[in-house]
Amino acid sequence: MDGSSRAERAVGAVLGSAVGDALGAPFEFGPEGAFSARFPAPGDGGEMCGGGGWDPGEATDDTQMAVLVAESLLECDGLRLPDMFGRFQRWAAAGPKDIGLQTEAVLSSGDPWDLAAALHFQTSQRGAGNGALMRAAPSSVYFAREGRDATMDAARSISALTHGDRAAWEGTAVLHELMRVALHGGDPLDAVDETLGHVHPDHRERYAVVLSRGWHPDLATEFNGAVWPCLGSALWAVRTTSSYEEALRAAIDLGGDTDTVAAVTGGLAGAVYGSAAIPEQWSAALHVPLPGFGGRVLRAAELGGLARRLDRRGG
Repeated sequence: MDGSSRAERAVGAVLGSAVGDALGAPFEFGPEGAFSARFPAPGDGGEMCGGGGWDPGEATDDTQMAVLVAESLLECDGLRLPDMFGRFQRWAAAGPKDIGLQTEAVLSSGDPWDLAAALHFQTSQRGAGNGALMRAAPSSVYFAREGRDATMDAARSISALTHGDRAAWEGTAVLHELMRVALHGGDPLDAVDETLGHVHPDHRERYAVVLSRGWHPDLATEFNGAVWPCLGSALWAVRTTSSYEEALRAAIDLGGDTDTVAAVTGGLAGAVYGSAAIPEQWSAALHVPLPGFGGRVLRAAELGGLARRLDRRGG
């Protein structure tokens, strides 16, 4: 670990996820290697390029939903699932530029907060997308002081608001626990095996495969918009690099669902390396619109403030 303080790692997690989201968004559904082909030399600048409907530095639904999670936790002084679901609904109804098909279907169904995702899953049998992983950084920070079980259980509850497949719950729980380890100054790569022991038995084997040291994203059996390869790709990007910037470049170069893979990678790498490791030219351009909330737009300083409050209030 790099010796960052707990607060710096908390900011690194929240800000690092948002930066990854905005950095990866213009390359979504593009080919492998597109980021490095355009920006071959690290540190040259200009990487927050925008495109694909996104302004330079504009965060997507990934970070917008993460902010809603953060503000619900802080304003409710803990996990209040009906409140969080209501914020999600308000945001979705305001017409964000992008929203996952599965998440949109659940939030617009008119069903109550504690049934909507389950009912959608019953009829669609589709509920293992990465849309719960993408918003996990704030809740990872908030619950980290409460220990492994509380952290993983909170992750499952928040995931279940929009995702009816337990696979999504378990993947988000694993991410929360690995980030908890990093926030406490440990190495999340060393915590994988122990964490797998706390995954629901029905899902443990599948996560063991994608989180193993020998796994590579080319071995994925699903598109990385699914929870398993998304989490596996993020861990692979952190495992095979030695800095926040290198991890993000590796994640985006995988192609596919680049904003979310980079958001998950950025959250974990930010927790590992701390906020100082995030290139300033990336965070300076970052902005997070919040449709449905009075035209608010958050920038890096405000995200950092949220992260510090989450870290202090948690536990």
